[in-house]
Amino acid sequence: MTVRCRQHVNPLAIKFQQPVALPDWSERFADLSRPLLLDIGCARGRFLMDMAAARPDWNCLGLEIREPLVEEATGRATELGLSDRLQYLFCNANVSIESILAGLPTQRMELVTIQFPDPWFKKRHQKRRVVQPELVAALAQALQPGARVFLQSDILELEEDMCDRFSEHPAFRRLTTDWIPENPLGVPTERELSVQRRNLPVFRSLYERTGSGS
Repeated sequence: MTVRCRQHVNPLAIKFQQPVALPDWSERFADLSRPLLLDIGCARGRFLMDMAAARPDWNCLGLEIREPLVEEATGRATELGLSDRLQYLFCNANVSIESILAGLPTQRMELVTIQFPDPWFKKRHQKRRVVQPELVAALAQALQPGARVFLQSDILELEEDMCDRFSEHPAFRRLTTDWIPENPLGVPTERELSVQRRNLPVFRSLYERTGSGS
């Protein structure tokens, strides 16, 4: 059953400022030595379900601020028999990212995805966007050289803003100067499919954690 949920929530609201209580990941994932994909802002989690099916040798973790969507996705992953390598966590990534990353087997975290996040168009609301300097710094601290970060949006100004935040950090290197024309992961999100059906552009970029910076 699909849960109806508000499309946007204010991440700066008091109710979302409490750091998340982390589970014991050894009880959630059957094999912690597998490569890890972290999807920040996973919504209903369908992308991760498809990724888990396509890459059975990976672990996948989705972070989402809307709790009903996390509950729905968790139930669906269990139904599909994927819960030993696919997990979802209800949290505000901007509040809890450091503690989440500190508790993960980060030596095997090879890919982070941030896809079609809320744009928060008004200038006074842009501090609500998920990609903030603090989040980029936390990822730089946790990721090993060679790990990659994939960003995509159908809103050019938002994609440029996310790229600016990662390009400003010395630990990340953008792998292409132009937008990537096709999804390099081969697994689209629901939003991506919707945009493509309307023949609208999607702006994509890929970053790599370098051996420099901190």
